[in-house]
Amino acid sequence: MYNFSQVALLITHYNRSQSLKNLLQTFNNQKVMFGEIVVSDDGSEPGHYLELEKLQTEFNFRLIKSFQNKGLGNNINKGQDAVTKPYTLYIQEDFVPKPPFASHLQEALQLMDSNNELDLTRFYAYFAYPKLQPYKNGFSEMIFSRATVNHLKFYVYSDHPHLRRSSFFEKFGRYPEGIKGDLTEYQMAISFIKNNGKGLFYNQFDSLFDQCNSSAEPSTMKRSQWRQSKNFMVQTVRAVYLYFKLFKGHFDLMSAKRNTSFTRINYSNGATFSSGNAAHNAL
Repeated sequence: MYNFSQVALLITHYNRSQSLKNLLQTFNNQKVMFGEIVVSDDGSEPGHYLELEKLQTEFNFRLIKSFQNKGLGNNINKGQDAVTKPYTLYIQEDFVPKPPFASHLQEALQLMDSNNELDLTRFYAYFAYPKLQPYKNGFSEMIFSRATVNHLKFYVYSDHPHLRRSSFFEKFGRYPEGIKGDLTEYQMAISFIKNNGKGLFYNQFDSLFDQCNSSAEPSTMKRSQWRQSKNFMVQTVRAVYLYFKLFKGHFDLMSAKRNTSFTRINYSNGATFSSGNAAHNAL
């Protein structure tokens, strides 16, 4: 049994109540417990919302509601605001942990406890981060380098499953709202680099989670599939586009402002947390 009493499991949800049940049931089956579970719903349809209320009784989570769909940024923001534990394990509802995950989460927690400069640890990706420096226990530190000719280098931060400090907003600001989910992720990724974020990446990144999108509950994120095309003209256009993304990433990073938007709350014991994040209640 694993009991992560200092970790909040934060799950964002929208119209995939069966996927959410699969995720929570898998953690139960693997005997993985958390200090709290927060499910942030983005205005799901009535049928899914009724299922959420049933699941809340079964799995004892805090449900953060929204009566209209406001997008990924708002959904993560209000969910993170409700967290009261020092660490947040963020997972979207269509991921399912594999049996080895819990032991590596424990290792990641120990690594972050021992190094206050680490802001997050990533457990899943479609591709390896472009520049990695070996760290410990099968984890590597992600190194952002302006010289790396790969637009993926801007995604030191990713919305894929990761462990982070619950004071995340204090350093990097809140997620932008009112824009598409992929742009929400991109802008937070830029903020992460601009504000000197540091993170670890699990080397065997495809071994800890499955991403499950059934025909009944397909992904709500629509991404281009043109990278799979073998057509020469399509590949040529895509190559030009990727160089444009690389240039744009550098421009956006240069243009971005450091986060100064959050009020700091200074406690008598010297601890500092951002306002708007309930993690300070754990003190």
